Amino acid sequence: MAQSTISITLNGEAKEVDASQTGVELFADDKNIIAVRLNGEPRDLYTPLHDGDAVEPIALDSEDGLAIMRHSATHVMAQAVQEIFPNAKLGVGPVIKDGFYYDFEVDKPFTPDDLKEIEKRMQRIVKESQSFRRRVVTEDEALAEEADQPFKIELIKDKEAHLDPAAATEIAEKELSFYDNVNRNGDVVWKDLCRGPHLPNTRFIKAFKIERSAAAYWRGSEKNPMLQRIYGTAFATKEDLKAYQTRLEEAAKRDHRKLGAEMDLFSFPDEIGPGLAVFHPKGAAVINAMEDYSREQHRKHHYSFVQTPHITKGGLYETSGHLHWYKDGMYPPMHLDEEYDENGNVTKPGFDYYLKPMNCPMHNLIFKARQRSYKELPLRLFEFGTVYRYEKSGEVHGLTRVRGLTQDDSHIYCTREQMKDELKNLLTFVLKLLKDFGLSDFYLELSTKDEHKYVGSDEIWEEATNTLAEVAKESGLNLVADPGGAAFYGPKISVQARDAIGRTWQVSTIQLDFNLPERFQLEYIAADGTHQRPVMIHRALFGSIERFFAVLLEHYAGAFPAWLAPVQVLGIPVSDDVSDHLAGFVKSLEDEMVRCEIDYSDDRFGKKIRNASKSKVPFILIVGDEDASKNAVSFRFRDGSQLNGVPVDEAKADILTVIRKRVQVNSVDDFKAALAD
Repeated sequence: MAQSTISITLNGEAKEVDASQTGVELFADDKNIIAVRLNGEPRDLYTPLHDGDAVEPIALDSEDGLAIMRHSATHVMAQAVQEIFPNAKLGVGPVIKDGFYYDFEVDKPFTPDDLKEIEKRMQRIVKESQSFRRRVVTEDEALAEEADQPFKIELIKDKEAHLDPAAATEIAEKELSFYDNVNRNGDVVWKDLCRGPHLPNTRFIKAFKIERSAAAYWRGSEKNPMLQRIYGTAFATKEDLKAYQTRLEEAAKRDHRKLGAEMDLFSFPDEIGPGLAVFHPKGAAVINAMEDYSREQHRKHHYSFVQTPHITKGGLYETSGHLHWYKDGMYPPMHLDEEYDENGNVTKPGFDYYLKPMNCPMHNLIFKARQRSYKELPLRLFEFGTVYRYEKSGEVHGLTRVRGLTQDDSHIYCTREQMKDELKNLLTFVLKLLKDFGLSDFYLELSTKDEHKYVGSDEIWEEATNTLAEVAKESGLNLVADPGGAAFYGPKISVQARDAIGRTWQVSTIQLDFNLPERFQLEYIAADGTHQRPVMIHRALFGSIERFFAVLLEHYAGAFPAWLAPVQVLGIPVSDDVSDHLAGFVKSLEDEMVRCEIDYSDDRFGKKIRNASKSKVPFILIVGDEDASKNAVSFRFRDGSQLNGVPVDEAKADILTVIRKRVQVNSVDDFKAALAD
């Protein structure tokens, strides 16, 4: 006789329910519940329940609920594409941050009109309330059903062997399954190989938008066919979608690539190559300000400055492990120093030289250059070290993903006893500097061991990970997990900073490493005379100068605080008669290392003011006849507010005070507040 009831745990409480019940019945009164977490795994609402199951609801507007809705939207999009383009071949359709995409092989790239038609077809499918129904199949059945879909067949045969887990939405580890889209008449109108879960029906896709299309290699490899990728997004409400679109519009205005060109900060000449930036005088001025302040703070915190070359023999990276674990991210070797006799025979073998992708192996050689005592520890080495990484040409993106980058790289060598305090002090130091640059909203991410890519014992990984976790929790900041995200030599804490429009950027990283000191046989003489292995802490505060520059440029929308602004003061004479007075005042500022310009153009005064307003300069100084006669200047700020007739000595002192305080000034009120503090 069939069991009539089963015992489950619902939201942490024991409950007896009918054996035939599913999440559909359990949450029938709450239309916001679209799936369940069954024994920790997201599953469809109609998944059968069993005795002993732990059940929790998944709401549509939760993080998990949005992911499920977005993945369901990929199916609707793929269905729409195949209805319009019946010969389209299907790739994969994963959920990504704030949206989703699906890859297709089609005869020609999608046009804007195609995307509009696809979105309209999706709207029709959503209104049809098609249900998503899962069914499990054998491999042979799956191959038969996908006989005309070569990319799906490849996935079935490979069983995810080469798929990035984040994108592996097609196949579950234990079984193959399809999701059928079933209309109200009970007919299957479309299907896709998928592990799910999905919404109960398409009506739960509340607000969606097709965003754009782009070319993408199948599985991200240039050796594979080029497919067409359509990106979209979906939200729980129309209001949420509108807010997201507003954020995108604001982000587009702040795009550092756009601002970099408009403000004459940097460029990427074709003659040099993708991902290799050149900084123009104004951009270099910002970088110099960043680096100068960083150097000052590192000196105050007892760092020793070092300098290392850009190229090295490959053996160094064999010792470190980079050639084994990171070779795909390195530039290919240059074989040099080979010598030949007159017959062309090799008389002295050469070496493979590599552009350095990391500074840490060279810093280890500095530590190892002489005997070290425990009295020298902690030893903090610091370098603005330029490194080179071979990013694929399709993956480079402005200054945020480049091939040549300068890291503010520090490696700290300490004893095990010093390790925790050093990490705590280091995190405090990092957060203070980030706040000085105007970032203040942080959380931490703990990246742990990748089980398929690591060196060293499980014991030292556990100790390093637990130590970092303790330090992170004691900071009081929110800590989130990043399973498998660590480098091969040790776990890391990364500081995630939210910018002015709420976007999150990874900035500083702190890695705890017991492995490289072992690989390089680093030692110090302990107090008892024994030879001991130091602990190594890797730390990049900016991450890279280039990327942090881009983050700040977008955070401030180009309107940097005065201490960072490429031009801090812009002078505008009302007439030629007052130019000498203005020039003399500007010269006195330049003598104090203030970055100044004067608009001597023949433009009318009104146009000069309009141009100045677009320049994002924090201090616009206007001088007319009355100012000159009173030995004064007038201030105009970014918001158009003015402060007139300020005596030159007072004006100079005030400008220097605001620059020294490293505060943001956009208005008269900001200016007065900065001076009053």
